[in-house]
Amino acid sequence: MQIKIHESYRKLVAVCDSELIGKTYSQGIRQIEIKEGFFKGEEKNKKEIIEILRKMQSEDAIFNIVGEESVKTALEAGVIDEKGVMKIDGVPVALVLL
Repeated sequence: MQIKIHESYRKLVAVCDSELIGKTYSQGIRQIEIKEGFFKGEEKNKKEIIEILRKMQSEDAIFNIVGEESVKTALEAGVIDEKGVMKIDGVPVALVLL
């Protein structure tokens, strides 16, 4: 999985399954483009991602999570809820804006 933390007035954490980078998915009016500049950061394993997600949650970060493995990891970390996951062309996507 790839994780990238964008610095702004609040931190934005982008996590995605590595194999999705550079792809675009659409379904009806929904579309997601997994741009390298936004999502490609550091390759991390599940344990490392969980630690980072939990730390960023305590700092009131915003989350943008895409892909089966990434969404499952975020669910396990407790930063998203199953009800907040949508699918675009079969790809799970979760956005958390606190």
